[in-house]
Amino acid sequence: MTDAPQLYLMTPAGAQASALGPLLSEVMDRFPPACLRIRGGAEEDELARLADMVREIAHARDVAVVIDDHIKLAQRHGLDGVHLTDGPRGVRYARQELGDDAIVGAFCGNSRHDGMTAGEAGADYVSFGPVGESVLGRGVPAPLDLFQWWSETIEVPVVAEGAITRELVQQLSTACDFIAIGPEIWAEDSPTEALAALWM
Repeated sequence: MTDAPQLYLMTPAGAQASALGPLLSEVMDRFPPACLRIRGGAEEDELARLADMVREIAHARDVAVVIDDHIKLAQRHGLDGVHLTDGPRGVRYARQELGDDAIVGAFCGNSRHDGMTAGEAGADYVSFGPVGESVLGRGVPAPLDLFQWWSETIEVPVVAEGAITRELVQQLSTACDFIAIGPEIWAEDSPTEALAALWM
């Protein structure tokens, strides 16, 4: 693990390709992410358009692209893998379907046990969250000491996500490999400036 976490960028949930493209390019040119994740929430046709647009923008910048849950869509549109939102349950199946070279990540809430199970099943990374106060999900934050313990004990890379603030970025800077940012910036007038205010 490096001393400073890398940026893991998420698209807005339910985003439309035509509106997102220019904003995404601007953000990525200023803050190159290690990975770009397409969040769900759109209809199949719009997700397909989004996948093609995001892949083109990201791959031109040597950035890998994963998509929430949709294994077949990832295959069809040449994405690099999937981010499973239901913990470790689908990891083995996703690996079997996508092959050894694909990225398979798993969101595990605040459960150390689910994280370890996902890692043992072959996940390339595990994400925990929300880190900050949020009413989403079960509403129980993933504690900072979970990331500290994980980074000291487990080799599988760990991602922090959910209600990220600048203070949390600073607190997590030595405790995780990636920090996922998305909802925190896309509702702002300038997502690029919003990210500049959050990121180190």
